[in-house]
Order: sequence, then C-alpha cells, then structure tokens
Amino acid sequence: MTQYLDQYEQRVSEAVDSLWDALVDPREAYLDDEGVWWNNLSGAGAGFLRAGLPYLSEDQLAEVRLECRRLVATNEFAINGVENRISYVVGSGHVYRAVLRDDSAAGQELLGEVQALLNEFLQVNAWHARQQEIVRRMDRDGEAFLRFFVDAAGMTRVRFVEPEQVATPKELSQDPDATFGVHTESDDVETALGYYIDGRPVEAAEIQHRKANVDANVKRGLPLYFPVRKNLRRVEKLLRNMSAVAEIQSAIALIRKHRSALRNGVEQFVSDGSVGGNFSQATGRMRHLAQYAPGTILDAPAGLEYDFPAAGVNASNFVTVLQAELRAIAARLVMPEFMFTSDASNANYSSTLVAEGPAVKMFERLQASLRNDDLLVMWRVVENAAAAGRLPRDVRNRVEIQITLPSLHVRDQLREVQVEKIAFEKGILSPQTWSQRLGLDYDQEQKNLGMAKGDVKE
Repeated sequence: MTQYLDQYEQRVSEAVDSLWDALVDPREAYLDDEGVWWNNLSGAGAGFLRAGLPYLSEDQLAEVRLECRRLVATNEFAINGVENRISYVVGSGHVYRAVLRDDSAAGQELLGEVQALLNEFLQVNAWHARQQEIVRRMDRDGEAFLRFFVDAAGMTRVRFVEPEQVATPKELSQDPDATFGVHTESDDVETALGYYIDGRPVEAAEIQHRKANVDANVKRGLPLYFPVRKNLRRVEKLLRNMSAVAEIQSAIALIRKHRSALRNGVEQFVSDGSVGGNFSQATGRMRHLAQYAPGTILDAPAGLEYDFPAAGVNASNFVTVLQAELRAIAARLVMPEFMFTSDASNANYSSTLVAEGPAVKMFERLQASLRNDDLLVMWRVVENAAAAGRLPRDVRNRVEIQITLPSLHVRDQLREVQVEKIAFEKGILSPQTWSQRLGLDYDQEQKNLGMAKGDVKE
C-alpha cells in the first residue's frame, strides 16, 4: 500500500511542478526591462496619459527629477551633453540693445536711459552666468522658476526657486486647479494665476516659469535625460565593468600551470623561484614575490605551462556596444555623436555645423525659445522701472528691445563681411547692428573714433 501511495505522490508532485513552471503572472506585462513597475493609471490621470507623461503625482515627479539630477551630477557623458548645449545656446552671451520705434530726436535721451537700465540689470544679476544656469536647470530638471524682486529705485533682481519648493499645500490637495503647486484657471490650464512656494501663495506676476519637453497644457516640465536614463546607466556599468576586467587582467602578468604536480611540489617551486617574501598574519601563509625584468625569457620545465590572460583581451567588442549606447543618447539630444562623447575621430566639424544641419536647427530652436523668454524678462525690468517712476509710463510704446544671438554656423568671416557691406550700402543694415555682429559697442567706437580724429588734428 505504501508503494502505491509513493507512486501517486510522485505523479501529483510532477503534475504540480509542471503547472508551476507554466504559471504566468499577468503583472509581468507591466514590468520594464529593469524590473520596475509601471505607474498605475486612473481616470484622474487621463489628461497626463494623453500628454505622454511618466508621472501622475508630485511624488512621482520628484522621483523622476531626482533620478535625472543624479545622472547630470555624476555621469560624465550627461555632463558633457549639458555643457555643450550651454556652450552653443548661450555661448559668449546675448547682446541686448534698446532702439527707438520712431526716428524722433526727442527720444534719444529716453533711449539712453533704457539702455543704461538694461546694462545695470545685466550687471546686477550677473545675467550671462544666470543664462547658463537657466539652460542647465531646464535640461536637468525640465523646468526653471525665476522670481522677481523690485527695490525702491525700480531695479529688478532675479532669483531662482527650486522645483521642489513649488508644491500644493495639503489643504488644497483635492483642488484640481491647484495641482503640482501651480494654480490655474478652471478651464484654462495654460493661464497660471499663482504658485505655491514653500506652502505660501505667490502671484504669477512675480514668477516666470520656463518648462521643457512637455505640452503647453502640462503644468510641470520633464528632464532632458528621462527617455535615455537607462542608456546612461548601462553606459556607466559597461565602462565600470570594462575597466575592472582590464585592471584585473593587466594586474595578473601570467599564470603558471603545473601539470601532474602535487601541492607540496608547486609550493616548493614557487619558493625556489621567489626573490623574497613576507608572512601574512591575516591568512597565516607566506607570500612569495618574484620579479621579471623587461625582456625576460621564461624556460618552462616539463609539465609546466605559462598562460598570459592579458593576451586574450579584446576591448573592441565592448567599445562597439558602448558606442551604440552613446549614439542612442546623442540621438535624443539631436546632437552629433562627437558633441556628446568628445570623440571627434569620425566627425567633420565643418560639415556638422552647416546652416541646414540637424544640430544647428535644434540649437536655433533652443536659442529662439531662450530669446523669447529673456525678452519677457527685459520688458519686466523696463515696466518695473516705469512703475517706480524711473522711466515714463509709455516707454514700451516708444522703445523696442532687440536681442542679438551668437552665431552657430561655421563662419567664413571674409564672405560675411562682404555680404554685410552690401547690405549696409543698400541701406538694409544699420551701423549699430553691424557693430553688434562684429562684437563691438557702437557708441563706444564712435567716441574712440572722435578721439582719434582729434589727436590727428592736433
């Protein structure tokens, strides 16, 4: 009887094992390639689902931002990508110039006052450095918050607000108009009425919110590296593993293989071939040391073989994989591979930065966006000064602000000057704009020319 029971138990066990092996957890469909669960979706997040966002709450947004911040702070390739974008978008800095909307001589004094105000603002706020930080924050966090403070003299000062400071207070967590720390119109999410900073409401007029990589009807931005964060982590691991393997293989110069030798015989052979040694208290064994001078020729006795592990290292296979990952990340940035990896072995700089090149088009888009946002800042500066009585109330109707951007193209300076000369002679290009393109201050150059003429006359 016991024999039959054992047979039945074995059959049942085999059947259960086969069922267990065939079991499929339906939740596995919602795991990514790194074993992380997808975010749960609900009716409340339908709008964010349509926008293609990976977060549905402020906590999830904070996790996304923290993950990308770590990459920008520690991953050398991520740092290189951000710094290159800053170099091309901001460059040596943008030039801001006030011009009159009409040709009236009465406006020259006002023009000088507005230009002096803009110059003071740029100096007080270290605007060139702040521009670079704006681009860095936009790439790292997906957004940048600028807060404006105005003193009694009408001068505007700009300070950054950290994204984690902008959050909805607990008492308003159920208010659909106050999500993600941004209070908007009920039927117009693009119109911000105010922001909640450290739990306190701040009027929208005091804040400029710049966001990136999301639609206009999404309240908060998305970091630049979020779609390729896994690629960046794989690149880090691959480089680490390649270096570790190479380090180990290069540290072991050779391996002696003793065929058909007992342990005592091997130990005696090592002792006879060593030039010294020391006793390890931790292991309780003698450590023998041997030296091989450059060009040493080893003679192996019968039954002894030498193996050199470093000879079998083929790093090119891993480098190919590494380049493929880096190329995918560079594609996300719409940048040539050499701009992201600093490997210019397969790149032609002159053919990359041509007028119709994808990288130039992307940088021009980024420059245009930065220029438009900066122009709004400059008008805030002018209007704050007008409200304080430093400038006339109608200053905006009489003055215009122009912003000159750094060139992105590979420059043929002689040809550019010839084109500009023709435009100047035909009355299309003004001497002021021509001076800006040459990186000169027109007013200062006129003074210098006057002084030079006076010296000649004397």
